[in-house]
Amino acid sequence: MSSRFDRRGLLRTAAILTAGAVQAGPAAGQVAENTDQARRCTIKLVQTFLLRHELRQPFGVSVSVPLDKTRETLLVRIESNEGHVGWGETAPLPGTRAAIDELGVALIGQNPLQYRRLWRSLWGANFGNALAVAGLDMALNDLRGKVLNLSVAELFGGRLRDKVPAYASAMNYLEGVEPETHFPLEAATLAKQGFRALKMRLGRYPVAREAKLAAAVREVVGPDVLLMADGNGAYTMESAVRMGHVLNNLNIECFEEPLPQSPKYAAYEELRSKLPLSLAAGEAVDGRASAKELIDRRAMDIIQPDVSLCGGFAEALYIAEMAALSGIRCIPHCWGADILIAATVQLLSILPDPHWGFPTDTPLLELDQSENPWRDGLAKGAFSLQDGMVSVPTGPGLGITIDEQMVKEFSV
Repeated sequence: MSSRFDRRGLLRTAAILTAGAVQAGPAAGQVAENTDQARRCTIKLVQTFLLRHELRQPFGVSVSVPLDKTRETLLVRIESNEGHVGWGETAPLPGTRAAIDELGVALIGQNPLQYRRLWRSLWGANFGNALAVAGLDMALNDLRGKVLNLSVAELFGGRLRDKVPAYASAMNYLEGVEPETHFPLEAATLAKQGFRALKMRLGRYPVAREAKLAAAVREVVGPDVLLMADGNGAYTMESAVRMGHVLNNLNIECFEEPLPQSPKYAAYEELRSKLPLSLAAGEAVDGRASAKELIDRRAMDIIQPDVSLCGGFAEALYIAEMAALSGIRCIPHCWGADILIAATVQLLSILPDPHWGFPTDTPLLELDQSENPWRDGLAKGAFSLQDGMVSVPTGPGLGITIDEQMVKEFSV
C-alpha cells in the first residue's frame, strides 16, 4: 500500500514538474540566449587614466617630507564588444601604468568570463607586479559582473552582510597648522557626523608631545568611540613600544604599522610581542605568498591587505581566509577613489566574522577623509554613512556608475 502510494506520488510530482517546465520554457530560453550572448562577449579596449589633483592645502602622514601638494590615482577601464565597461583602480607607483598597458594588450579579444584563465595569465606575465594585476582584476570583475548582471559579491559566493561598519581615516598633518589645533576638532566633528570609529596619524613628533595629542582626541570623543592610530613607519622599536603603552592606556584599538614596512616588515613579530595592544600591518603585501610569510611569522594581530595593491579580489579573499586559520583578524586597507571604496565594500561584504558568536569584530571599511575630489565624486552619493554603517551596493559589478567626464577632467 505504502509502495503504491509512493509511486503515485512520484508520478504526480513528475507531472507537475513537467508542466512547470513547459510553462517556464520562454524564461529558460531567455536564460540560454543571455548565456550564449555572454559567451560571445570579448574585450575590445583596455585603457589607463592617471588622475591628478592640486591640493588646496598640503597634507600628509608622519613620514611625508615634504607634505603632499598633489593627489594622484591610476584608473583602469576595460570595455567589451557589447558596450559593457568595467573599472579598476590602483596606486600610480613607477612602472605600474606601463605594466597595465602591456598586460592589457594580451586581454584584447579574450572573454572576460574566463576569469580563472585570465587571472593566471596576468600573474604569469608580469613577474609579480601586484599593483598592475590588482587594477586589471578589479576592472575585470566589474566587467564580468555587468555582463552577468551580478554584483562582485555574488560572483564570489554572495554577501554575508548588507551593511559594513566604517571608520574615518583622518587627522593627517596639515601645512601651517599644529596637530593640537585640528586633531581634536576634526575628531569631534567626525563623531558628530555618525562615525563610531576613527583613525589618527601619529609619529611626526616626539612621543611625549603626541601622547598628549592622542589623549586630547580620546577626551573629545569619549570612551565609546573606537580609536585607532597609524604610525606610517615613523617609529623605532623603542619609541614604538613607548607609544604603544601610551595608546593602550587610552584604550586605543590598535597601532598600525609603526615600524617601516621594508624589507618584508622586518622585526614586526618582535614588536608584536612587546606591545600591550593589537598590532596592525600588511597594507603593502603583494599577494598571498608575502601575506603567508607574515602570517606564519605572526607578525601582526590584524592583517590589512589592500584589494588595489595585493593583486585584486581573489588574492585579498585568499589572504583573509589564511589569516582566519591563524586567528588573525582582517581589516582591509583602503585609501583611494570611489572605485577602490566600492571594491573594498564588496570585499568586506563577503569576509566572514572571525568567530561563530555575536559579531563584535566585524571587519571595518576605511573611509579616507582627506582632500579627495574622487571620493563621492566619481560615483556621487554611493557611500552615504548612516549609524556608522555603509550599505553594500547591489547593482552589477562594483555597483556604481562612474562619471567619465570627471575622469577626463582630471586625467594627465
